[in-house]
Amino acid sequence: MGTFSSTNYRRLVLGLLLITFTLNYIDRQILAILLPAIKTDMDLSDTQLGFLAGTAFAVFYASMGIPMGRISDRVNRRSMIATVLVVWSIMTALCGLAQNFVQLMAARIGVAVGEAGCVPASHSLISDYFPPERRAMALSIFSSGISLGVLFGFLAGGWISEFFDWRVALIVVGLPGVLLAVVIRLTIREPVRGHGEGLADTGTVPSFTEVVSHMWKRRAYRHFIAGGGLTGFAYFSILQWMPSFLDRSYGMGPGEIGTWLAPIMGFGGGAGALLGGRLVDGLSRRDERWYMWLPAGAAFIAAPFTLMIFLLTDPTAMLLCLSIPVLLFAVHLGPMASAIQGFSPVRMRGVAVAVSLFITNIFSLGLGPQIVGIVSDLLTPRYGVDALRYAIPSVAVGALVWSAWHFFLGARTFSKDLISPIKHDPAV
Repeated sequence: MGTFSSTNYRRLVLGLLLITFTLNYIDRQILAILLPAIKTDMDLSDTQLGFLAGTAFAVFYASMGIPMGRISDRVNRRSMIATVLVVWSIMTALCGLAQNFVQLMAARIGVAVGEAGCVPASHSLISDYFPPERRAMALSIFSSGISLGVLFGFLAGGWISEFFDWRVALIVVGLPGVLLAVVIRLTIREPVRGHGEGLADTGTVPSFTEVVSHMWKRRAYRHFIAGGGLTGFAYFSILQWMPSFLDRSYGMGPGEIGTWLAPIMGFGGGAGALLGGRLVDGLSRRDERWYMWLPAGAAFIAAPFTLMIFLLTDPTAMLLCLSIPVLLFAVHLGPMASAIQGFSPVRMRGVAVAVSLFITNIFSLGLGPQIVGIVSDLLTPRYGVDALRYAIPSVAVGALVWSAWHFFLGARTFSKDLISPIKHDPAV
């Protein structure tokens, strides 16, 4: 018990899980900056590219997340994370060996299946290592792996593709995960479930139907998932297509695109995730409803800046403007992840996370890039290479306003829907 309570050891565990999630997003997201090269090499349409970047991945990632979450509520979570890390790392490298659209799609699906096991097990572990009043910040730090993965994915993918090709880039970023899996297996210890909150673990794993019923009865949870999915819809619409937009509308090469987008999408998004966790940990001591008010404000403010990105014609001004919504897109990550744990009994948490990811990813990652690709193909006859300038904001801006509305409505029942209240004693 003492080992699990050690501050230094908890930080070590969180650091290893952060690195794992960073690799998760590097392997997932590197495809975005490689899309222009893949389009040329395989002669694909934007609809096909949107399918590869979004739908093909999201459907299997979200669907497999539910059985993976179920497994994480039953087995040693550390060993599970190490195993799935090996799977998605190898499948990422195999993407680089694909010779046609079907082979690339199949390997991409393999990446999705492996990565589906990472977040449910990691969120459950973090909740057992950190008490509720520190959990949002811990999960925000973990969630910043999204932005770090985007940062390194854009840099590595852009410059490796520029000097070699897109196939080499996928192989180079895929294989290091196998070594990290060994470190995870030998270093992280499995804590007692419920340890972080002093909750009892009966050892009984509820059925899938019981988990879904329990979560769906909480109105704040439904609004959190809707708001998170809509914010993600806007985020992935921009993230997956921004490299192609810069390539077509501004003639930038992959190295230059990666150098610009890495700090904007990486540092900006990471800062937003950490800011959201820090602010909500502090503000919720006065009123727990800040868990939803804060994401509502962030989404609402992000909407006009998202529109402005595509109205500006100067590339430097446009990229600087991009940094503002990117920061705001990530503010909800820590509060939402922490709230889901607060809504869930200890043996429901893996499945609760997986169900939440299923809904949000199908909608955000599955539909966002795909719809942008379809709209872009429809607008290309009229606008040519500038079709993405109109396609991206046409689907992203409204989603953000809608997202803010859901977050705001969810605040009404947030406190009563928690089963593990947020503690307000700063000395705890």
